[in-house]
Amino acid sequence: MSTFLRLLLAVSLPILIGGLSSVATARGVQDWYPSLIKPSFNPPAWVFGPVWTLLYIMMGIAAFLVWEKGPDRDLVRAGLILFGVQLALNGLWSVLFFGMRLPGVAFAEIILLWGAIAITAFLFWRSVPAAGLLLLPYLAWVSFAAILNGSIWILNAPSR
Repeated sequence: MSTFLRLLLAVSLPILIGGLSSVATARGVQDWYPSLIKPSFNPPAWVFGPVWTLLYIMMGIAAFLVWEKGPDRDLVRAGLILFGVQLALNGLWSVLFFGMRLPGVAFAEIILLWGAIAITAFLFWRSVPAAGLLLLPYLAWVSFAAILNGSIWILNAPSR
């Protein structure tokens, strides 16, 4: 497989997961999310699409850089496997939060996602430092998303 095709595949995979998770997000964003109490730091809706698109592209480039080091190397293989795990967790969060409307469960899941991203970034950095650095904006955004998710969960908890 040519280098260009590997790059295209590596970038397409996160974008595909993002596209699939947007299916779960679409209905919730229209009829459920607007009804929730949100914290003052909730960004406008238009921010999420461009931010996620850029992050998915950066994730794909990072995976490509590591893949180029050779998947037969243990560190590379471990990093790419964990990349797949965090990508699956990324897609699952949208299903839990927007699709199933379970902000508490989604909050627990996003903590797992954060850990998976952090470990992936570390493994990527050990293989190709630039690849690890490319995941840091993603880790920062998911940190913010976790705080936002937790805040929404607390603000909308049923009264006792």
